[in-house]
Amino acid sequence: MHRQMNEKVEGQSGSSTLEVIKWLVVAALVAAAVFGNSYFSDVSPLYRALGVVAVALVAAFVALQTEQGRSFNQLRKDSMVELRKVVWPTRQETLQTTLIVLVFVVIVALLLFVLDWALSGLISTLIG
Repeated sequence: MHRQMNEKVEGQSGSSTLEVIKWLVVAALVAAAVFGNSYFSDVSPLYRALGVVAVALVAAFVALQTEQGRSFNQLRKDSMVELRKVVWPTRQETLQTTLIVLVFVVIVALLLFVLDWALSGLISTLIG
């Protein structure tokens, strides 16, 4: 039993070292993209942008190979499934809700205008 626990701990430390190496590769790729973008400032912005996008895609691929990357990808997939379950309002419901909000905003604006006008007049008469 003790030997199994040691093997499990050794396996985890080996995988965590690999995870750290993967994240260092991601950091190095991002740093290379930033440095390359400034170093090749005389090159056309289109080519620099394409280079940065290419390096970013490679960095994203490496990041998705990590444990956190796999977890993030699973969260993204689950979010897409949940997004398909959303019942979106119809055009008529959206227009009606928008009109209700606009009418309410106008009413509140008018009330605040009247209140401001009344308080301004009251203060003017009190002051002088």
